[in-house]
Amino acid sequence: MSSDLVWFKSSHSGPDGGECVEIAWRKSSHSLNDNACCVEVAETAAAVLVRDSKDKSGPHLTFTPAAWQSFLTFAQSV
Repeated sequence: MSSDLVWFKSSHSGPDGGECVEIAWRKSSHSLNDNACCVEVAETAAAVLVRDSKDKSGPHLTFTPAAWQSFLTFAQSV
């Protein structure tokens, strides 16, 4: 994954901020260009979110940090 973070503010935030939630999505470093299909990942203490970078408002997958780490370990072994 790329170390470049893209921050998104919650759509429930008011114009002055208030009690908003921001999340940082990282785009896969395997993306060749902006038109390539790839994934973005956002990590929090409680969950790891994964989404299609071409459909930012679409659905996302949610994993526990332990499940995500297991997936990464498996993916790196094949």
